[in-house]
Amino acid sequence: MYDVVLLTLGSERDAPGGGCGSGAACCGGATEAAGEKAEERCETPRVPVLACADALTARGARVEMVTARSDAEIDEVLARLDGPPRSDGLTWPDPDSKTRLVVATASDGQLRAVVRRLVRRYAPPPSRRPADLPANRTVPDLPTVAVLPLDPVRSGTHRDLAAQLGLPRDPAAVAAAVLDGTARRLDLLRNDAGSVTLDGALLGAADDAGRPLHWRARVEVDDAVLSNGDEPIMACAVGNAGGYARLDDVALLADPDPTDGRVEVAVAVPVVTRSALGRKRVRLEVRRARGRAVAVVPRDEKVPFLDDGVEGELSRKRSWWTEPGAWAVWTV
Repeated sequence: MYDVVLLTLGSERDAPGGGCGSGAACCGGATEAAGEKAEERCETPRVPVLACADALTARGARVEMVTARSDAEIDEVLARLDGPPRSDGLTWPDPDSKTRLVVATASDGQLRAVVRRLVRRYAPPPSRRPADLPANRTVPDLPTVAVLPLDPVRSGTHRDLAAQLGLPRDPAAVAAAVLDGTARRLDLLRNDAGSVTLDGALLGAADDAGRPLHWRARVEVDDAVLSNGDEPIMACAVGNAGGYARLDDVALLADPDPTDGRVEVAVAVPVVTRSALGRKRVRLEVRRARGRAVAVVPRDEKVPFLDDGVEGELSRKRSWWTEPGAWAVWTV
């Protein structure tokens, strides 16, 4: 039978707008004004976590619930997935491990935080690339994880990654996937800032009235140039999955697929035309490309973006590249 670690992140470090997905102060990040009661609340596992633990225990699994409040504490959990020592001295995941990991997530940013630590743990340095590493990857097959969403599925234009992938959300169904399910391997985007992207990124912003702010950047997908940096861009989507496929009523990404080994990229550019009567019109042109890698070189000082729901600002070149089938989730 399996040893199962139910991992909850103690602070919403990677989620937009703060909060732990429950409307309370972040666990591990409660203010002094919140006092001891907030700390006690943060120590109490959420109901879905307890329900999943009960379902696993009922099936005979040995369950441990862990709340990690730092990267170091996440790493302590991930070390349980290590394989036996290798002759080359590399730390490598155990493909036959009897330990299974369930990540309880209030946001895609939390799931990304765990996968990022998996990459940092198991990615070998370029100077020590082993012969058994796939030729099109920089990381080995990462350990399969189960995802336990802590919040109800969101409707509308942006759904979390679990909803997009059709993963189980009910705690009992998640437990069944852990013990009886199959591993579904998915592509991963790494970037030259040292992080990863599971769903996608959306570059651009709007003013207080909701009007998009134009910015400039050179955007290349492999050998295709979507923008040379001289024209205004309304938005740029970098898609592994479909979370940023649409922006309001505008279809950006055509058919992002997290299993096809390619990243899909789109830029929305306002184009000025004139009618036969000489009247000026502005239409939105969406340019798309697929490839192995994308590079965005901003011409403006700072370009706001969302990456797996995490806010940031781009002030220098950023490249994303695809790691086909690098990570995996348990599914029924």
